[in-house]
Amino acid sequence: MEKAVSVIDDEKVETQEELREAIGRIKRLLNLNRFALVDEDNIVYTQYTTYTGGSRHAFLANKTLDGKMISTVYLYGSSKELCLAIPIDIKIMGKQFKACFVQIDINDIVNLLAFDDQGSTHFALYSLNGGNISETELGPLIGTKNIFEATKGNVSEEKWNLFRDDFANRKSGALSFTINGVVDTICYEPVPDTGWELVVMIRESVIQDQFHEISANSIKTNHIQLLFLLVVASLFSAILFYMVRRVANEKLDEEKENSKAFKSMANTDSMTGIRNKHAYMETENQLNNRIREGTIDKLALVACDINGLKYINDTKGHAAGDQLIKDASALICDVFSHGSVYRTGGDEFIVLLMGKGYDTKEEVIADFNRRVEDNIKKNEVVVSIGYSLLQPGDEQLHDVFERADHMMYDRKKELKSMGARTREFEGSQN
Repeated sequence: MEKAVSVIDDEKVETQEELREAIGRIKRLLNLNRFALVDEDNIVYTQYTTYTGGSRHAFLANKTLDGKMISTVYLYGSSKELCLAIPIDIKIMGKQFKACFVQIDINDIVNLLAFDDQGSTHFALYSLNGGNISETELGPLIGTKNIFEATKGNVSEEKWNLFRDDFANRKSGALSFTINGVVDTICYEPVPDTGWELVVMIRESVIQDQFHEISANSIKTNHIQLLFLLVVASLFSAILFYMVRRVANEKLDEEKENSKAFKSMANTDSMTGIRNKHAYMETENQLNNRIREGTIDKLALVACDINGLKYINDTKGHAAGDQLIKDASALICDVFSHGSVYRTGGDEFIVLLMGKGYDTKEEVIADFNRRVEDNIKKNEVVVSIGYSLLQPGDEQLHDVFERADHMMYDRKKELKSMGARTREFEGSQN
């Protein structure tokens, strides 16, 4: 479950529709009846809908979920499912999410553990408080009732207290009691990593009827064999859970890698290999949230525009124009090596400077402008830039971009006076 949540977190979900699609993929991938996330307001997000979960899920009764919790969910009619919940701490769509849970059909678990006992042996899965999880009957006395309530008064108080302590401490053991002259023995074994106890009942009267000639020593040996089978069954179930979890983790790892690959393709400019406009829009949304929250103060934006691209395309062809774009990208990335560079249009680039990039911005921008002015003389790539810093009154990144964009156009006029081509006058220059 934790790995499934990490897959969704890595996808940087921005809308409720994207969240539902991600939840649906995880649900199908792991073949679950339900996979859901819960935000800090107890709103449950599933593949198809959202609903208030406080009254429907026991684990949401507490303000915080401190650890793994297993509970029972009753669906339509008599259908019952197990709900496994864990705490999480992630932010999606600007909301804090506190829990993740899955629901598993109890019949799927029961079918894995079914015995072909012909009436001599019964089994059931119990929670630590004695509740019957599997709803399978455990002999005529216990049936489907709480195992502690059913056995109290039929054994000594000392044995009964020891029985309860074994459950609470997740220990294995056995308990025998006599009902109407019939001796029944229940053997119990904890199922690792679940908080459940697997309990098997052995009806000695059936064994005695079928094997009335067996000596008391042989019966004792038979008990040991049955207890051994119980342990093997418990280990089998533990191994099965481990294998299922391992396969699920492998599928999630594969999904995570595929998601990263597709996301990388979607966020990469095919011509230059740098981040594209889609990647910039994702970053812009994230930075807008930080600006609104007041958690960022050192941010600079550099707006870049290639001079003379239309002239090159018209006079030398688009292959030469493409090479000019690549040369411009290489120049920008080389100088702004501590910034994040995005190609946001045909001849337009944006650089975001934070951290070291922000601290060295003035000398780096001055170096870039010197290189561009030298390139005018050498008839090499020329890029006009303008920049602006995040200011206290800014509400979004676009406010910073607007100022940088105006400065960039002023720089274009300045470079034109030095002999560089511009969009407006490139057709009249040679």
